[in-house]
Amino acid sequence: MNESGHRYFVINKPYDMVSQFISPDKVNLLGDLDYNFPEGTHAVGRLDNHSEGLLILTTNKKVTKLLFESETPHKRTYLVQVKNIVSQETLEQLRNGVSIRIKGGVDYITSPCHVELVEKPANLFPRAHELRPDLAHSWLLITLTEGKFRQIRKMMAAIRHHCHRLIRVSIEDLELGSLQPGQVMEIEETAFFEKLKITSWQEQTSILLQ
Repeated sequence: MNESGHRYFVINKPYDMVSQFISPDKVNLLGDLDYNFPEGTHAVGRLDNHSEGLLILTTNKKVTKLLFESETPHKRTYLVQVKNIVSQETLEQLRNGVSIRIKGGVDYITSPCHVELVEKPANLFPRAHELRPDLAHSWLLITLTEGKFRQIRKMMAAIRHHCHRLIRVSIEDLELGSLQPGQVMEIEETAFFEKLKITSWQEQTSILLQ
């Protein structure tokens, strides 16, 4: 048992599942996964229903503030498949920042980020509605330290490349690894905070009360 009494999980969120346990709509929910989560479990940082990959679940309500509302930025890495071939000039645009529309209808220039062209991973799990292999496409590995609403999809639209697959593969040193879609892995508390490079549970109370 963790000292705080809280529990921490990593899942590989499948395509076409929302990052919620409850919804008024008829959608696939986290509660549909084959796992008995404890009461009070919630998602930390959502993925939209068409996005896949690493999603953190926990009973600790402080994690969202420590991870995504901290003054210290935390890296999030995504594997992205887009239609058509991305040029080196376009890669540089992404690295330097592109204009996207954010909440309130405001035009926002994204922060500089790491972007590289990669080969399709050999062990990448298949997904429904795969892009036909004969159609021109590119795979990108993108690391951000900010997370505006649907930011990567908007960035891809800004460079006129439709985003076909979006898979979060890591947050800091916490990695998706070999987890298959729908699989759940529980993580010990100390390792959870160390991998995410946020404060340990023992330090949380003093920080959040400041």
